Amino acid sequence: MNLTNRPRRLRQDRVRDLVSETTLEPTDLIAPVFVDATTDERIQIESMPGHERVPIDESVDRVEGVLETGVEAVMLFGIPSSKDSAGSRAWADDGVIQDAVRRITAETDAYVITDVCLCEYTEHGHCGPLEPGLADEKGGGTADHGSRESTLTVDNDATLESLEKIAVSHAEAGSDMIAPSGMMDGMVAAIRRGLDRAGFEHVPIMSYAAKYQSAFYGPFRDAADGAPEFGGRRHYQMDPANAREAMREVELDVDQGADVLMVKPALPYLDVVRDVSREFDHPVAAYNVSGEYAMLCAAADKGWLDLEEVALESLVSIKRAGADLILTYFAEDVGRSL
Repeated sequence: MNLTNRPRRLRQDRVRDLVSETTLEPTDLIAPVFVDATTDERIQIESMPGHERVPIDESVDRVEGVLETGVEAVMLFGIPSSKDSAGSRAWADDGVIQDAVRRITAETDAYVITDVCLCEYTEHGHCGPLEPGLADEKGGGTADHGSRESTLTVDNDATLESLEKIAVSHAEAGSDMIAPSGMMDGMVAAIRRGLDRAGFEHVPIMSYAAKYQSAFYGPFRDAADGAPEFGGRRHYQMDPANAREAMREVELDVDQGADVLMVKPALPYLDVVRDVSREFDHPVAAYNVSGEYAMLCAAADKGWLDLEEVALESLVSIKRAGADLILTYFAEDVGRSL
């Protein structure tokens, strides 16, 4: 008996798709949408080719374009008309996201997920109001690890109060799902409590449960105008070296009532996606972030890669690792091709 070609028999055309272990569908994808209250025209995002900030008046058209590709869900990110130290425009009834959600849910069938964080709304670009804390060489205080100079860091408890208000305001506007991304301790519990008290027990929470302090976020910070004015976010986002810590963070969010568990970024953390999907019975989302998108676009622009093929391969790898949902800037292009 000749067994040499046994593995190759199922790689032939027609049967190959029948035995494929991983299937990617447009309904697995979530498309990010940036809505900008400071402009009356679309603004190209230079570091993210093919993506734009759209004015509120064009938010419906933008989402309708997503739906035409077979992708049914969008994640909204807002650029507010003004910023302050508290980020108060984030929960304003006439805020950019609140206005966009009302329009989109009234005129489309999109499933609308809203990002809940303060970094786009604070004048300093951090994910909440600030308090005195400890400095380090990245935080604008001192390069001496042994010293304890005062600097500014996020006030966790005050931020929870703000996140609760933001989440309720989004639900009141019609958001289908709330997605807190700030990695604040206790954020899921605070948001769940606020939603339930306001009568939105039916609104699920997709928590950025394992969000790493990553260098792959650069283009997003251009897109959402949310880069910190000083320092970094290493004191509240996760150390890229840690995997076991991710499981502890995820378990905390599960205990607090998270409905969907997000890992961010995706490709550098496929091991974490796999671990979370195996350990927990919740749906798992992965964020194929702006830097992952931009580097493939840049290589394709050089003629080094076929963008359509590497985009699809990347998303299939994320799905294969265990993600049920993928938030990606490739959503429309890949959705259209599937």
